[in-house]
Order: sequence, then C-alpha cells, then structure tokens
Amino acid sequence: MFYYLSQFRYEFSALNIFKYITFRAGLAAVTTFLICIIVGPWFIRKLKEWNLGEKPVGGARQDVLGSEHLESKRDIPTMGGILIIGSILASVLLWADLGNSYILLTIFTMLWLAVLGFIDDYLKISGKCAGGMASRTKLLWQLVLAAIVSLYIYTQPGVSTVLDIPFLKNLIIDLGAFYVVLVMIIVVGTSNAVNLTDGLDGLAIGCTLMVAIALSFMCYVTGNVNLSQYLFIPYIPGAGELTIFCAAIVGASLGFLWFNCYPASVFMGDVGALSLGGTLGIIAVFIKKEFLLFMVGGVFAWEAISVMIQVASFKLTGKRIFLCAPYHHHLQKINWKENKIVIRFWIVGIILALLSLTTLKIR
Repeated sequence: MFYYLSQFRYEFSALNIFKYITFRAGLAAVTTFLICIIVGPWFIRKLKEWNLGEKPVGGARQDVLGSEHLESKRDIPTMGGILIIGSILASVLLWADLGNSYILLTIFTMLWLAVLGFIDDYLKISGKCAGGMASRTKLLWQLVLAAIVSLYIYTQPGVSTVLDIPFLKNLIIDLGAFYVVLVMIIVVGTSNAVNLTDGLDGLAIGCTLMVAIALSFMCYVTGNVNLSQYLFIPYIPGAGELTIFCAAIVGASLGFLWFNCYPASVFMGDVGALSLGGTLGIIAVFIKKEFLLFMVGGVFAWEAISVMIQVASFKLTGKRIFLCAPYHHHLQKINWKENKIVIRFWIVGIILALLSLTTLKIR
C-alpha cells in the first residue's frame, strides 16, 4: 500500500523514499516484529482460553522420546503460526508492490499451506483425529498446490528452465518440461522439511530466520540489473520485490522467537511450519536458486534426509540407523540437552547461510 505513495513523488519529493526496496524491506521487518511482540501476549492468552494447547499422545512416539519430554510440552498453546502468517501478510500488504506477480503468487502459496496446516492442527487438538490429517491427504493437497504454481511459472512468457548452478557460470542444464517436476519437489519438500524440524523450542523458527536473511540478499541482487551482472547471476526483473517478503519473514521469525525460545510459551504448529517452508521454497524458485536452497536450508534438508534414511533402512533391513528421527530427536536420545541442540543447529544454519552468500561471487 505504501509503495504506491511513490507515484506522487513528483508532487512531494519526500515520497520518493517509498520507491526503494531497501527502505520498504527494513520497515517490513520492523512491522512484522512489532505485530508479533505487541499482539503475541494477547494471542497466546486467547489460544489458552480456546484450549488450543499441545496434546501429547502415547504409543511409539512416547516410547521413543520419553513421557517426561512430551509431558513438558503439554497444554503449551500451538497454532502460533497464525500469528506469524498474519503478521507477514499484513506487512507485505503494507509495504510490497501488490501488482508484482511474484508477490501475489508467494502470498497464494503461503496462505494455501497455512490453511492446510490449520486443518491438520485443528484435527489433532480437537481430538477428532489424534494423528491429524492423513499423510496421504496432506501430501495430495501439497501436490495440488505445487502443480498449480509450477505450471503457472512454466507457462509464463520468457520463463527460464535453465538451472543456476553454484560456483559454475558456464554450465547450462535446461530441464525443459521437467522443470515443473523440480518445482513441485521443492515446494512439497521444503514445506515438509521445516515441519519435520519443528520439534524443539525455537529450532525451526530460528533456522527459518537464517534462511530468510540469506534469501533476502539473494532476492535483492537478483532483481538488480547491475549487481546481477557483476555477480554473473541471472537477472530477473521484478524479483527484487521479494526482498520485502523475505524481510517480513525475518521480522516475524524474530518476533515469534521472542515467545518460542526455550522454554516456549507457544508453538507454531503445522499452520506455521508448512507455510513457512513452502514460502521459502517458492521464493528460491522465483530467483533461480533451486540448488542453492539445498545449501542455505541445509539444516532443514538434513532433518528430512535423516527421516528418509531411517524409513528406508527399517523397511529394507529391519534396522534403524538413528535412535530416533528426525535427527534432533536422535541427539535427545543420546542425552543432549534441548538448548544445546537448538543453539548448535542455529550455528550450523548461520554458517550455511554465510557459505551460500559467498557462492554469489565464487563462480
């Protein structure tokens, strides 16, 4: 909304500042942070009043993690992702160019997955289905979204299906129609990877913060013709506007972490984890950083891979590689403290984000 004030810059020169992406990105981050900090206490109280707290179930999960760990999370309000997504949406509507197709499609992706996550959370908390939405049903709706988004991208005039390979500026891999499949894998994979990582206080949202900061820099240089040419990366007109979206995620992550750090006062739930993961994934696709996403989001990737390794090993050999999957639960089983796991995962996330940014120059 404020972006359009720049159209009156010829009458009031001071309004020209609303044209600049860096200015609006900074205010987008501050906006989401303040919304979370100001609205957060009231929102958490409401979640408690509505009895939307964590309801640990027994069975295999209790046998693996231990009843003490699960009971420590009982009745802590979940579905805090509503606050995250709501603050991001409000900030983007205020500071972004709403005529930008990248912004609109990212909002669509975020809201679709937020609704899907909300339904999953509600089924768990209400007791209508202790395990939440059936995995196949959830995957189906993720695939539907991924198909819509990927086909839309592929059918746009001038879209490139050539992959941007880190470190190599002359290697050309054109996927053609298979690019649609890659986009679907990224959207579904990132949304589920963040969801799998969301198992300890502050773990997923802290790592999301690192990825969003790195992607914000990448969006800015990708949408800047001079910087993209200097760094030998694809220039994508209009992609710079996604810097505002990434900045909004940064502010929301910091604001939510205020309440989600150990010991957590609220959990984001699937409504937050699924939507944040898919959003980061689609932004990486828009700026042609499909491969680099694997590095910048390495913590999320490893958490998902650890689950796949565990499942494959058990089905093929009847044995488990890890004591528990995802990997952060394995570390719990070998008596690592929750805080220690989270902080070390954050450190790894920071290092991976910095390494990812260096690839922009090393080509």
